[in-house]
Amino acid sequence: MTWSYARRRGAASEEGAMEATGRQRRPAHPAVRALAMLAAFAGTVLFSVVLARLTLEPSAASADLVHANARPGHSIRAYLDGTSTIEAVRQLGGNLLLGVPFGVLLPVLLPPARGLLRVAAVTVALMTLVELTQGALVTGRVFDIDDVILNTAGALIGYLLIGLRLGRAVHPRRRHWWQR
Repeated sequence: MTWSYARRRGAASEEGAMEATGRQRRPAHPAVRALAMLAAFAGTVLFSVVLARLTLEPSAASADLVHANARPGHSIRAYLDGTSTIEAVRQLGGNLLLGVPFGVLLPVLLPPARGLLRVAAVTVALMTLVELTQGALVTGRVFDIDDVILNTAGALIGYLLIGLRLGRAVHPRRRHWWQR
């Protein structure tokens, strides 16, 4: 067996292994990709409406009861220690669930934002902007860093459970010129 034959045979077996493990996928049909992008865009619009309704509606009844929180973990601890279990689950779980759609939709709509750190960075930036807007412009709402932390944790959960696979299905990785 010559060196070139062994090299070709090894390359062929590597290609077969890549196909068998599913690492190197062919891109989805353009119509499927377009439908996925359209569904992700509609989901993002729906998510934005829900986010705006939950965070940007005034709450005059609680204007005197709320205080801004810039210390990480402070309001989480307050919910766990000072309120009923139902209220703590509603507040903390609600903030976690609010971030999940972002982690699912972001890799589909913005392929360069794929990756755990990138999803976290975009989520922190957007949720901080929402919290700052909420604190500055909406009566009865304040900035809470723990909301940003919980929303980001929810986005990372959504990304790891669904967003990673969905993003790769719609936008498969490209081989760069140096990998060919």
